[in-house]
Amino acid sequence: MKIGLSTPVIQRGKTGVAQYVFALLKALIPQLGPHELHLFVMEEDQPLFDFAKGSAHIHLVPERERPAVRNILWHQRVLPSLARNLTLNVLHVPSYRRMLWRKPCGMVSTIHDLAPFRVTGKYDWKRMFYGRVVVRRLARRQDHVIAVSENTARDLGQFFDLHPPRVSVVWNGIDHTRFLPGDRSVALTEARQKWGLDQPFFLYVSRLEHPAKNHVRLIEAFDRFKTETSSPWLLALAGSDWHGAEAIHTAARSAKHQADIRLLGFVDDASLPQLYRATEVFVYPSLFEGFGFPPVEAMACGCPVICTHRGALREVVGNSALIVDPESVTDIAAALTKMARSESERHSWRAAGFANARRFDWNENARQVLDIYQRVQTLHSR
Repeated sequence: MKIGLSTPVIQRGKTGVAQYVFALLKALIPQLGPHELHLFVMEEDQPLFDFAKGSAHIHLVPERERPAVRNILWHQRVLPSLARNLTLNVLHVPSYRRMLWRKPCGMVSTIHDLAPFRVTGKYDWKRMFYGRVVVRRLARRQDHVIAVSENTARDLGQFFDLHPPRVSVVWNGIDHTRFLPGDRSVALTEARQKWGLDQPFFLYVSRLEHPAKNHVRLIEAFDRFKTETSSPWLLALAGSDWHGAEAIHTAARSAKHQADIRLLGFVDDASLPQLYRATEVFVYPSLFEGFGFPPVEAMACGCPVICTHRGALREVVGNSALIVDPESVTDIAAALTKMARSESERHSWRAAGFANARRFDWNENARQVLDIYQRVQTLHSR
């Protein structure tokens, strides 16, 4: 079987979709056996796929095709012909943003969430229209859709009228060779030297996206926590600027305790586990998630978590995190205070989270995805 995977949607490796693609490939390659893997990769992203050299055929996409509109057109106009010329049996597009209309072979797509239907103002009107109208039609053209959570699968049924057997839930995994407890003293030294985090700190890892990721309320809650407790704790926000980032920067600059708020920018893969190990408490107040990697990654590193139950987070974190109402600054501030004041509270949630993280494994994800490829190939060979 010849399998194709389109990767231009990874945004230079700085998104959750990028982590999905990298982790899936690293788990899938050892399971390929006689199957042949073809990757379509942006020219400047090629070094990110060095791990796949010798195991996959890499086809470069010219950099001029990187801008969003051009990239969508490349997927619709060029990729189908490439797939046909390579006689692919299955082509996997790991994000709804680039699903194909034309069907050169068996088509599989991963849909991570239907946030445009759930979060008002998540994107500008053009992206909202694309997500709500165009994507619905494209999704119905796919032979099989992978949903990363039961929540996303329910949304596919509600908004796109897509149901099993054309939809399969395949949970994302965690790389347990990266995300695991380690020497905390080493992690604390690195956090102090690299980011100036010289006091206990709360951590939020997410791209700086407003309003969907809810940074502004977290900053307000942290301000209230600091005022009420006079605690030395810091707040660290790790992630690249995204849609609405200026509102987050403004809130941080305007905060009463702005000197104790650190914007770390994008944290690379090598440093992220150490950052989780160094933090006292991980906070994830997102308004909606189709899965939510960071809270589970933090749990796997032995970090207690404050989280919401919005979207798929209810099934992902279960009862292993201190749950807050993301729209209540008071509720978030109370959770910060509760965690900061009680070592026993942190210990309890640390143990619960670590056990929860064991449920998520990329090797099992890759096994299920490969099975889907084979089913779609069989469908097209009839």
